[in-house]
Amino acid sequence: MAETYDLILKNGTVWTPSGPVETSVGVRGGRIVEIGASGDAGETIDCTGLTVMPGVIDSQVHFREPGLEQKEDLESGSRSAVLGGVTAVFEMPNTKPNTDSVDALNEKLKRAKDRMWCDHAFYVGATAANATELGELEMLPGAAGIKVFMGASTGDLLVSDDKELARVLAHGRRRVAIHAEDETRMQERAHLRVAGDPSSHPVWRDDESAMLATRRIVKLAREAGRRIHVLHVTTPAELEFLGQNKDIATCEVTPQHLTLAGEEAYPRLGSYAQMNPPIRSGAHRDGLWHWVNQGVPDVLGSDHAPHTKEEKAKEYPASPSGMPGVQTLLPLMLDHVAKGRLTMQRLIDLTASGPQRIFNLVNKGRIAPGYDADFTIVDLKKRWTIEDEWLASRCGWSPFAGMTLTGQPVGTIIRGRRVMWEATLASEAHGRPVRFQETYRP
Repeated sequence: MAETYDLILKNGTVWTPSGPVETSVGVRGGRIVEIGASGDAGETIDCTGLTVMPGVIDSQVHFREPGLEQKEDLESGSRSAVLGGVTAVFEMPNTKPNTDSVDALNEKLKRAKDRMWCDHAFYVGATAANATELGELEMLPGAAGIKVFMGASTGDLLVSDDKELARVLAHGRRRVAIHAEDETRMQERAHLRVAGDPSSHPVWRDDESAMLATRRIVKLAREAGRRIHVLHVTTPAELEFLGQNKDIATCEVTPQHLTLAGEEAYPRLGSYAQMNPPIRSGAHRDGLWHWVNQGVPDVLGSDHAPHTKEEKAKEYPASPSGMPGVQTLLPLMLDHVAKGRLTMQRLIDLTASGPQRIFNLVNKGRIAPGYDADFTIVDLKKRWTIEDEWLASRCGWSPFAGMTLTGQPVGTIIRGRRVMWEATLASEAHGRPVRFQETYRP
């Protein structure tokens, strides 16, 4: 008797754990049930000529809600995500109020329900005040873990002193996400900022500001016996160092640091190229690619951090740091695949297998029976231009607008539900909290 399915993806190039296979995938009850499926289905999607990837996971976004909704909110940010082929995001705690308590986390989960288009988890921000509570906070349902700002933050979320960092690392057991820039060095170098010249941003926040913080946090992590995850690494020297410390430290790179070079970006974009850590030189960018192809970075994160055009138009250094990126993460990386800088296998490792592995996700990150039916469907040959009309972020701009790329997200399917197809969204948002092995109770 023929099998029946809720959904069959038919005739695509499917990236299974064994590699790419021309086959069909059967889905039932939101889970993958068979590779090579045939039979009846409530819905059949013809993927002829298309590539079916495991759902892309962006493990660093700032969606600004609550408190900063003029820049972005959970609905608009997650809409951007699924239009760009992203099926799940981890959102950061520097909102107003900060996400640093049980109540604040639950408030975000409440706001996300039936408004976020993709699956989601929320980081809890570490502070001097909540350090002893972090072991309990990181175990809450919907928590992606703990986030530490060693620099580039203000108020309670700035934890820059080694003694306080050691207190944070001493409480809890999950991997801790780190923004590694040395606050003291940056304060000492603040005079190097040139008014009206954002190209002085990486002079102020130099390589050593990043390297010093990364060395400090790895040392402290070893002393505490605590796993860490270093976010948005921008220098080849850091990646070389982190490659020697993989037993305790994983790390992330961003599409913008792999795509933009300061020599071109600052004259063209001005403060729209300003972010923390900074866009650095073409030599830095090329050095990051060396270590990507050596296998050192574990994940890609967009560090989606939108600000309004009015804010970005302020004269540097009054202009805020950050740029949108969740919608362009996959398109940029597909273009790098087309140009031969990256293989599809490595891209899938950075956007699906890697996040599953280092964050211990439940039923995410691969196309295999039993896993959530999360798929990112792409046309590897489509040549297209990023246009303002396609961008969904509330901030209304992208540093990559006008760029012509090869490779385009066609469809976003989350737990067997077609959320986006050919730039058209489903009628309703049904994102759910991501589950983690360390906190999940079957």
